[in-house]
Amino acid sequence: MFVQVIQGRVSDAAAMRAQMDRWSSELAPGATGWLGSTTGVTEDGTFVALARFESPEAARENSDRPEQTAWWEETAKLFDGEPEFHDGTEVDVDLTGDPDAAGFVQVMQGRTSDPARAREVMNDDSIDFEKYRPDILGSINVQHDGDAWTMALYFTSEEEAREGESKEPPPEMESMMKELESLSLGEPRYFDLKDPWLHSPG
Repeated sequence: MFVQVIQGRVSDAAAMRAQMDRWSSELAPGATGWLGSTTGVTEDGTFVALARFESPEAARENSDRPEQTAWWEETAKLFDGEPEFHDGTEVDVDLTGDPDAAGFVQVMQGRTSDPARAREVMNDDSIDFEKYRPDILGSINVQHDGDAWTMALYFTSEEEAREGESKEPPPEMESMMKELESLSLGEPRYFDLKDPWLHSPG
């Protein structure tokens, strides 16, 4: 899988949503290898998108379409400054439900001193998340730009996510979090998408 992360400041969230909806209805049917998109704008005006494709080649094929170029030229005008792009082919998806049914998405970004070990720890399946956190419908973790990562967590609702955060974690969860903290370079950033725009084929 290939994921492109796009982010930047916007002042008109409604206009951006209209553009994303237009892409889904008009351009998505012709986007070979497109697997879905998670987008939204935080309360402070930060736009975040994770566009998923089967491969980098499929993503490039989409980017080369004239209609995609025209759409992006319009969309780029909605950013206050230049948006950031992060491409990743090291992608891990963990699903316990339907992410497209999420009422709240939290995107996190950070850097790690040991990407391979961090990925191994994150993929530890010894924790029964479905039992511990039934509010989590799934996650997507993308490693990019060497030591950087972006993760999207899909929740049933913000209320249930906050309630889940207050739960006492199992011992193995505490151990995992401590190791990830020891590998972290600096503090991670959080982007709360309280009104996520979720699109997928069909």
